Amino acid sequence: MNIEALQGLGAHDEVAPLSGARASAAEVSAGPSFTERVSSGLQELNGQLLAAQGDLQRLAVGDVDNLHEVMVRLEESRIALQLAMQVRNRVLEAYQDVMRMQI
Repeated sequence: MNIEALQGLGAHDEVAPLSGARASAAEVSAGPSFTERVSSGLQELNGQLLAAQGDLQRLAVGDVDNLHEVMVRLEESRIALQLAMQVRNRVLEAYQDVMRMQI
């Protein structure tokens, strides 16, 4: 984002949309569906958590050559799990909002 350009804007100035910022319906439908993205993300998260479990087991028995790499991977997996939980919560909130609108 160009911060210098934004700093010169007044409170009610309009910002021109970026060229090509909106995808056409054909471009959107050509990509993976929401379900496919969620499934892929969960599979990736599962693999990351399994790798972290292996790292923890190696750490427990003292079979770790590079402690720094193990700690970084464990922190990455912790953050990925937290992010997945936040996405789950947002999806549930959206579903509940849709159900409320149908009543």
